[in-house]
Amino acid sequence: MARNDGIDRTVARNQDLGNPADVAKVQEHNEREKDSYSNQDIVPERTSLNVHFKAPTDDYIKMFEQMEQDGVISTRGLKPDAVKYGELVFDVNSAYFYNHGGYEFAKQFYADAYKAAAEIVGGEQYILSAVMHADERNRAMSEALGEDVYHYHLHVVYIPVVEKQILWSKRCKDEALRGTVKEVITQVSRSKKWESKPVLDEDGNPMLNARGKKILRSSYSVLQDDFFHFMRVAGYTDLERGERGSTEEHLTVTQFKVQAEQQWLETVAGQVAQAEQSLEDAKAATAKQKKKLESLQKETKAAKTIALTVQDIEVMGKKATFGNNITLTPDECDTLKRYAVNGIIANADNKRLKEKLASAEKTVSIWKQRYEAVNEKYMELKQKAQPFLDALEIASEKVRAFINSILIRGKQTQEHEHPARKRGQDMEL
Repeated sequence: MARNDGIDRTVARNQDLGNPADVAKVQEHNEREKDSYSNQDIVPERTSLNVHFKAPTDDYIKMFEQMEQDGVISTRGLKPDAVKYGELVFDVNSAYFYNHGGYEFAKQFYADAYKAAAEIVGGEQYILSAVMHADERNRAMSEALGEDVYHYHLHVVYIPVVEKQILWSKRCKDEALRGTVKEVITQVSRSKKWESKPVLDEDGNPMLNARGKKILRSSYSVLQDDFFHFMRVAGYTDLERGERGSTEEHLTVTQFKVQAEQQWLETVAGQVAQAEQSLEDAKAATAKQKKKLESLQKETKAAKTIALTVQDIEVMGKKATFGNNITLTPDECDTLKRYAVNGIIANADNKRLKEKLASAEKTVSIWKQRYEAVNEKYMELKQKAQPFLDALEIASEKVRAFINSILIRGKQTQEHEHPARKRGQDMEL
């Protein structure tokens, strides 16, 4: 995975496929057997660019059964719940391939990586499928660069095997044969295939700790070393080994991809949060303007009610006996003058209030447009981020369960094989 430090690193990961359901899911993904995928980064139009360095001749389980029938592998002594399949994923950060020309360079790189895989698993005959995916888009890089960038990586599904010597038993009639090698079988064994290996000194001898016991190296750390050295020997000298002690050596493929999208997801989540805040601000401003508008409407209505109506004015005064003059009583004259003054003031107030009301309505319209624009952006961002939020929530539960199972299994294994470790007296590299 990229660390934003400009260094390109090799990454090799091993994943146990513990039951037929796991095998079926991996097959569907690797061989692109589904019509649609929850992974939005898969681009179906590019699936034809995926490269098989070894194509499966049947489904993975049937291939296993056929190999067992042909005597290529043996499940003798295997427990019913034993792990029979494994998947290696070889990877380098997307920027490495982007900077070296993309697809054609990736094809050659993973052709050489496939050779490394064949040697790591003990022979090409134990590989069920090896395919380079070229149809998965690197979302973060694509958005950063403004062009499509693809995440090239290699999936290798294999059967973990070791050579096992079968000895003649003590019941053998020929006493000379007892205890000697009767036959050598290729036994399916995940635990023996990936058991920890001793650390060697300069002379090639196992190094010992203070109690005289061998210092062991994690088999997955050895896998990282082997892949790195294979690719350096093949001529890819501009690569560095994946970081030691990194959790990448223990993550499943799905968990690793979820982790790779974490940074991008956090960015989108931040944009959603920002949009939500802008939306709340817009709602508050709109509500404030609405109250202001309602207040102005009430004020305008009140101003209109105090204005003198035409009918009120017409009933005032009496027509003189001679001529067309209208005579008013002193009280009517005072009232009319008072209403005239009030009318002028009311007209002025009405005009001011109407202008104020029009301005408020215009402001509300602007805020409403802003609100709708922000709301639309918020819904787009939320819809865009939701699948990854859901995937992250599901994956985080699986990551915790996976890590807990690894820790429990590792603790049980250490206590069984090295009781002294229980007291914290041994250390393992």
